[in-house]
Amino acid sequence: MDLETIREYCLKKKGVTESLPFDDVSPVYKVMSKIFLIASITTPVSINVKCNPEKAVELRERYDAVTPGYHMNKMHWNTILIDNSIRGKLILEWIDDSYNLVVSSLKKFEREKLKMME
Repeated sequence: MDLETIREYCLKKKGVTESLPFDDVSPVYKVMSKIFLIASITTPVSINVKCNPEKAVELRERYDAVTPGYHMNKMHWNTILIDNSIRGKLILEWIDDSYNLVVSSLKKFEREKLKMME
């Protein structure tokens, strides 16, 4: 798994935009203006994804490459090192979970607008 694969995967999702609001090495992926993933292209390469609190703790206990979200609310975000210690399929599932958590928190009119996007 590499960051280009993650980037392409994120950008294929409905309503997703990519920007660099913080610096030149931390691309941010948003759905309808809400962040669901922040990448770090510096070494070590990592991503921050939103996660429900119980699952966040479970993943941290199970995987050494998963830690509390760097510079994020530690209860709701995990940082995942992209070091090939975790199967790519799992990382993509966690990206899906993050995206879906953010979509579910959108206002109703935003969710409706998202549904109408191609």
